[in-house]
Amino acid sequence: MNKSILITIIILVSLTFTGAKLFISDKTKSSVIESHLSISERQKLSDKFYSDKKLGAFFENGKTHFRLFTPNAENVSLVIFDKVEDENGKIYEMTRDENAVWETSLEGELFGKYYNFIVEHKNQKPVVCLDPCAKAVASFNTYFTPRKGIIIKEDYYNWDGDEWIRKDWRDLIIYEMHVRDMTEHPSSGVKERGTYKGLVEKDKTGGLSYIKKLGVNAVELLPSHEFANIEIPFKKELRGKLNTWNPYERNHWGYMTAAFFAPESYYSENTRNIKWNSWSGADAKAVTDFKDMVKAFHKEGIAVIMDVVYNHLSEYEFGNLKEIDKEYYFRLNEQGDFIAESGCGNDLRTEAPMLRRLIVESVLYWMKEYHIDGFRFDLGKLLDWETIETIIYEAKKINPDVVFVCEPWGGGYDPAGFSLRGWGAWNDQIRNGIKGENPFNGLGWIFGQWYGNNNPQRIKSYVNGTLVRDTLGLFQKPEHSVNYLESHDGYTFGDFIRLATKSVARDEIIRDVDSFVKLTPLQMKLNKLGALFLFTSRGITMIHSGQEFARTKVISYDLDVPDAHKGMIDHNSYEKDNETNYINYKHAEINKELFDYYTGLIELRKKYSAFRRAKYEDVTFHEIKKNPFAICYEVKYKDEHFFVAMNANQEITQHFSLPKGDWEVLVDNLKSGVKPIKVVKNKIEVEPTSGIVLKKK
Repeated sequence: MNKSILITIIILVSLTFTGAKLFISDKTKSSVIESHLSISERQKLSDKFYSDKKLGAFFENGKTHFRLFTPNAENVSLVIFDKVEDENGKIYEMTRDENAVWETSLEGELFGKYYNFIVEHKNQKPVVCLDPCAKAVASFNTYFTPRKGIIIKEDYYNWDGDEWIRKDWRDLIIYEMHVRDMTEHPSSGVKERGTYKGLVEKDKTGGLSYIKKLGVNAVELLPSHEFANIEIPFKKELRGKLNTWNPYERNHWGYMTAAFFAPESYYSENTRNIKWNSWSGADAKAVTDFKDMVKAFHKEGIAVIMDVVYNHLSEYEFGNLKEIDKEYYFRLNEQGDFIAESGCGNDLRTEAPMLRRLIVESVLYWMKEYHIDGFRFDLGKLLDWETIETIIYEAKKINPDVVFVCEPWGGGYDPAGFSLRGWGAWNDQIRNGIKGENPFNGLGWIFGQWYGNNNPQRIKSYVNGTLVRDTLGLFQKPEHSVNYLESHDGYTFGDFIRLATKSVARDEIIRDVDSFVKLTPLQMKLNKLGALFLFTSRGITMIHSGQEFARTKVISYDLDVPDAHKGMIDHNSYEKDNETNYINYKHAEINKELFDYYTGLIELRKKYSAFRRAKYEDVTFHEIKKNPFAICYEVKYKDEHFFVAMNANQEITQHFSLPKGDWEVLVDNLKSGVKPIKVVKNKIEVEPTSGIVLKKK
């Protein structure tokens, strides 16, 4: 298109961002593609549109350019606001090129201005939409969350020579965590609680100082793209939707992405509660705060991995891709309704070429602009294989060591398929095999039970990375297996054990959480045994925040919220921006023995390559008779020689004969680390629900 013939039409318009007039239902229909065709036929035709033009809002050659891709819209306009609260904006006509890119250019820099696109479809009212490529976002905190993009200056930040933390995947010890939860509790001792800045304040009880003390070398942030903090009213119908399940009316974890290129603005606000009916993020401060956070972690040698959600879009919002072009960007049935295998109201059509491009460019943007070291993909199996392959291929051009792991489920289950493509995947097999699937009737190995098809051979296969060379193995390489016992989903490992040992009932009200969190001797042994198996197995090691002190998630009792489960243990705390989720560092002191055990295991794994780099042939299992829940093996790697024995039988003390020589005890049922506890020879006993690690002297 010849831009010189564009005539820009400027119109003053009154727009109200707090009312329903801005937004309509998401029943968008195709206009450009022939309507008599089926949905699948129309989508196939729309896939022929493709453009390499830079999209979004950006400054270049003295002008600020705006571009949006939508093949089915009849008209698109740009609206610019001087202030975030402005209801009056200037509208600029946009022109569609031959590849369905709508564009206009304005003279000069417009940094600090706010903008939206007004998208019109045939027989539909215009909808004010957020730019899907917005680099910063201001959000009005109310139901359906109206948003405005912010035009920002890019490539200005002083990284002080910072580069990616480039680690061999086998060496990763990942700490899965939520930005706000790590410092929002008063016990964290930080000034800027619940924020990116607070997370990296120096010499505090919580946040980065605590993470350094623990010793992990990577953090995995729960979703930190701009997301929907607010869901829909509880038991009050609004725009045809009725919420009967979430009395908190909140989304705390972040798995409802609103903007793929912008950091979550709530984490730049030092506030105890979200401020309803007010604008959040209008200063675009989150852009710099996020970069400062990454730089601070990198200075401590800690990699930053982002949990990202590219399989669906925020469900309870209007004015996003659903209204920009529902038919192009989403998987639909032949009635034009959303397919929602994600369970989140919609599934993105990642196989659409321009959506694939958006996803890839989002990943690369976070790598280049924010120095992100890796990514964990939510419900990875909902993305098509071509997109999965393109992402890792393009990302490795920039950083060959970039980390890609995923949940290998959602629309199927295929960890082996991800491994074949060089991706890592969460290994739910080791999780269920060692811990169990649920604490009521699905206990695993550490309890002296077999869950599902687990048996002694499967337990051995987990030690070596759950490789395809073993029966029911999943992975081509050990470093494709993300070994874990706890994540944000489900019960914490500590609570799983409390419930499994019947120390508490599922529906029991707990009022004194400080007393409840303290572990009994049996609970302590079970926590330690699970941790010992995890940290001595090949693969990527991941723990969830608080696992190291058997964190509990008791639902806050003294809340003015109509939650029938207050005071009980939670297994799905996605909606709770309260002490249910906040890390209470007093509890780390209460269970300091377990915290110290984790720090010792982390130190052991980091110091000795055998637990990270040993090959399949370097591990020799010893036969154990009459105790299927005991496991014993030697691992030799270069000049390192270890003897590892674990006994998950809750009744039997297991006797193990040792190979010749003197052996230093580095781990027993009380302590762990790299300093010898004592020296033994010939034989050793391992108590029920315990384990040991010996090093050849």
